[in-house]
Amino acid sequence: MKIEKISWQGIDAVLLETNVYEAIIIPSVGANLVKLYNKEKKVNILRTPASDEMETFLTRPQVFGVPLLFPPNRIEDGKYSFAGKDYEFTITIPAQNNYHHGIIKSQTFTVTRTRFSDDAVELEASFFSNRVNDAIFVNFPHDFVCKIRFILTDNELTHIVSFTNNGNEPMPIGVGFHTPIRLPFMENTDKSDYKLRLSAGKRWELSERSLPTEKLLDLSAEESNLRNEGMTVTGKPIEIALTDEAIMENGKPYHGAILTNIKENISVYYEVDSQFKHWTLWNNGGEVDWVCPEPQTWAINAPNLRLPRDITGLQAVGAGKTWSGTTRFYVK
Repeated sequence: MKIEKISWQGIDAVLLETNVYEAIIIPSVGANLVKLYNKEKKVNILRTPASDEMETFLTRPQVFGVPLLFPPNRIEDGKYSFAGKDYEFTITIPAQNNYHHGIIKSQTFTVTRTRFSDDAVELEASFFSNRVNDAIFVNFPHDFVCKIRFILTDNELTHIVSFTNNGNEPMPIGVGFHTPIRLPFMENTDKSDYKLRLSAGKRWELSERSLPTEKLLDLSAEESNLRNEGMTVTGKPIEIALTDEAIMENGKPYHGAILTNIKENISVYYEVDSQFKHWTLWNNGGEVDWVCPEPQTWAINAPNLRLPRDITGLQAVGAGKTWSGTTRFYVK
């Protein structure tokens, strides 16, 4: 078991290591988990920035590792209202007049805890938002603490994100991860050797601005393969918004993504808890060496949808209360 501060690609990082897994976290860039490697099966799970990609990583961390999106995906016109308060954000996609992905993915987190045990190593990193630390507060005027915990064992990496509302008003919460899983994730294999399964239920109809029209559609025949034998996710553009609905895996309900090397019968599992009720599946045109199954707690543009919260996933964190969500990575 190992946990230590290292210099990685010219930037301060933290290495977590067990007999089976190696993980690297960058606290200064959103506490991003930029590498997760299974040493036994030689599976490199995540898209990790190479030395010549560090400038891109620092400016666009959402396409590497496991970046925290707060809020996830798009907000129409960069505006919404919640509990009598109006929120307004800078437009980041001018062609669509949308705001997207938030800025917590780029903020500096502080390592607030490390822990060893006989079978695990753990790191906790925290970001404090308030009137003085106002990178986020200026557009999202809530005093909160975001904590990210990484717990690494020989079996898996558990990734726990929590938000504690330190203010006096309810705080809207929408969380996601823009997770690029490597494709292929093993050497001497081809992208054609891989298929993705996903706990997809319905598909959101999207407008030309990539916003939900509020209609939920059945999956197409091809998309239904996500729930069954798996879908090929290369060679053509994919960008679809989906609800979450459990699939069966080893005789049990499973929520998450499973990317399988069908040639070697080895799979990367990206499991999510019940907080994550939505997905975006994106492959950046289909010619890149990764695919993004993106878990989201709320649907795209949730605060502006005229639908019940149990459908959109919009939640509130009360004053003094804490919200948390958990995902897990493992290889079988």
